[in-house]
Amino acid sequence: MKELKLENKVAIVTGSGQGIGKGIALELAKEGAKVVVSDINQENIEKTVGEIESLGSDALGVRADVSNFSDVTQLVKETVKKFGRVDILVNNAGIYPFKPLAGMEEKDWDKVLDVNLKGVFNCTRAVLPEMTKQNSGSIINIASIAGAVVGFSNLAHYSASKGGVLGFTRSAALELAQHKIRVNAIAPGAIETPGAKIADEEVARQFVQAVPLKRMGQSIDIGRAVVFLASEDSSYVTGQMIVVDGGFTLQ
Repeated sequence: MKELKLENKVAIVTGSGQGIGKGIALELAKEGAKVVVSDINQENIEKTVGEIESLGSDALGVRADVSNFSDVTQLVKETVKKFGRVDILVNNAGIYPFKPLAGMEEKDWDKVLDVNLKGVFNCTRAVLPEMTKQNSGSIINIASIAGAVVGFSNLAHYSASKGGVLGFTRSAALELAQHKIRVNAIAPGAIETPGAKIADEEVARQFVQAVPLKRMGQSIDIGRAVVFLASEDSSYVTGQMIVVDGGFTLQ
């Protein structure tokens, strides 16, 4: 029987009702973590919780809008009430509505920044009292190659938010190191999820050809990177960003 890297650790994963977040939650559970599944869609929360429990792991579902600080404080409160602590926070919740800059309105900009960047701030701020009290913790922010590494058309708001996530990660890592709290980021490339299907098969084929490893990324690829950053395997790693994109941004 293999040794579990996260046995008895408690992890909160935002936006984990589906897609990348769900993949992350499942990988953490496979390594023994007790996982708090948070999302704005209650039905999706229940599905992910069910899958985690079918693995024999403990899970808790809590609906929360990460852009709302009172929602987030309640999320942490329910986590501590159920499991007694918070060891891992994965700031994964994010939205990516395509919109040309010339047609972008203030409300479009605000909505993306509120979820993708303010949400990271809110959740980090909410777990700090618990992690500081424990004198330990790992915070993992899901950034993106968009904004943090390269630019993409029609995603100025998204790219700005994800570039901000990287800057936040580095600054938070410096401030929180004194409390033995590590803060890192992961920048996914194109990941095949229900929300990111490429409708045109020819476009999908051409995209895969542009990736040196010749495949789309899967949620499990991000989940395994999160496990590394959440575990003692990365105990001397903080303030860093791991790019998981099959080599796409090397060209």
